[in-house]
Amino acid sequence: MIIGTCVVYLTADWVFSLKEKRMVVKSIVEKVRHKFNVSVAEVDNQDIHKSIVIGFACVTNEVSHANSIIDNVINFIEKNTDARIDDTVIEIL
Repeated sequence: MIIGTCVVYLTADWVFSLKEKRMVVKSIVEKVRHKFNVSVAEVDNQDIHKSIVIGFACVTNEVSHANSIIDNVINFIEKNTDARIDDTVIEIL
């Protein structure tokens, strides 16, 4: 069993309240969960309105498949939000 995890650090400069941030995060999380069938959640910086940290994980039987899923999710997030991706941390277990 191969577990692929990724933490995506985003910055949303136009967000000025936690309510606006929640709307952005909820949209990203729901779209990713439905399109890719991965576990996804906001995992850090929940009280900082311009910083979004989303983590997701997938389980598969091949390392290459886990890498492919992670790359596809990162590309999807990048194309479907105005937030800027600052960093990603990928771990394959």
